[in-house]
Amino acid sequence: MELSSVECFLIVMAFLLVGEVISEKTKAYVPSVFISAVLFLIGFWTFAPKDIVVRASFGKEFIQIAMGLLLVHLGTLMSLKKLIAQWKAVVVAVCGICGIIALTMSVGLLLFDWHTVIAATPPLTGGIVAALLMSEGLKAQGLTTLAVLPIAMFVTHSFFGYPITSWCLKREGRRIVKDFRENGPDPKVIKEGSMFKEENNRKKLIPALPKAYQSSPMILFKVILVSMLAGWLSKLTGGAVNQYVICLILGVVFCELGFLEEQSLVKAGVFNWLILGLLAYVFSQLSSVTPSQLLGIIGPIIVLIILGILGMFIMSMLVGRHLGFSKEMAFACALTALFGFPADYVITTEVCKSVGTTEEEKNYLIDILLPRMLVGGFMTVSIASVIIASIFLKLL
Repeated sequence: MELSSVECFLIVMAFLLVGEVISEKTKAYVPSVFISAVLFLIGFWTFAPKDIVVRASFGKEFIQIAMGLLLVHLGTLMSLKKLIAQWKAVVVAVCGICGIIALTMSVGLLLFDWHTVIAATPPLTGGIVAALLMSEGLKAQGLTTLAVLPIAMFVTHSFFGYPITSWCLKREGRRIVKDFRENGPDPKVIKEGSMFKEENNRKKLIPALPKAYQSSPMILFKVILVSMLAGWLSKLTGGAVNQYVICLILGVVFCELGFLEEQSLVKAGVFNWLILGLLAYVFSQLSSVTPSQLLGIIGPIIVLIILGILGMFIMSMLVGRHLGFSKEMAFACALTALFGFPADYVITTEVCKSVGTTEEEKNYLIDILLPRMLVGGFMTVSIASVIIASIFLKLL
């Protein structure tokens, strides 16, 4: 019997709910995105239709709107100082990717053939775009038997990334909270500004609208305008600068100017809805790989993931030490390459809420950890992995 749209929606929400409950019960040691991903994968292999997420109303059209809205919104949480201060996270994340490539292209080539390593490495350094580019490139070269490898790598590597990142962030979070309780807030964090304290007393170039006009339609109208401007600017660069990176930057800028409200989508009442829809869409990508396909190539995938994560850890730790990051913080920033947004947002906020015992502690943790994780994720998944994929395509 074919499932109705309402039934599809119920199943999708159930998968997300179970992940959330288990994360809460385990105090984020098992992140919700990991459990939800496992449930979606099992569902696709058993009873769930491949298009369950689309039929639940979270199709491509929804995502095109949601991504722009969410990333502009995340910009409204940060100050320019806070955004600029994340250059260290960018350096660590990029060096982590270099560590992946170093080990897969050295030790990996001793274990597997050239085309296998070339096909698997770019999706290991980033998201679905890199995986799709490599898959299409393999088909164009007539290497059809390997075409499923990049997609399978994308499906598999996040299962390693989710729990390891959660573990790293929990250790870093406990260290930060201990320091906060003993010495108070770090002056550098105070200088960068909080993501929660609205600065209503600070004069802005564009005055705030009267309260009566700060409605959900008005806020969404302004946020989507900024999102569209980001898309236009990206096209001007010929796509060289990712649209979603520009969304984040413009969100910061237009909030500083006063055009956008701080925490825009929270005030509009749609933030959680958009995050849930985006997560569901990300998990829908798991439907593209069958059990038989995965079993046929699981050996090289797991070995290359282990090599990649090891190379990432070594490089991020070495570079992070010189930039004042603990090894856990540096590794977590680099690990964003294995999943990106929105999983980096979800895992980080879950950990902060589980480690902090008061609202002040939770918000302080988010002020420190979330910007680093978000910017690291954008650099690895949205920019670096696409560049790496375009280079590796020429090596097939």
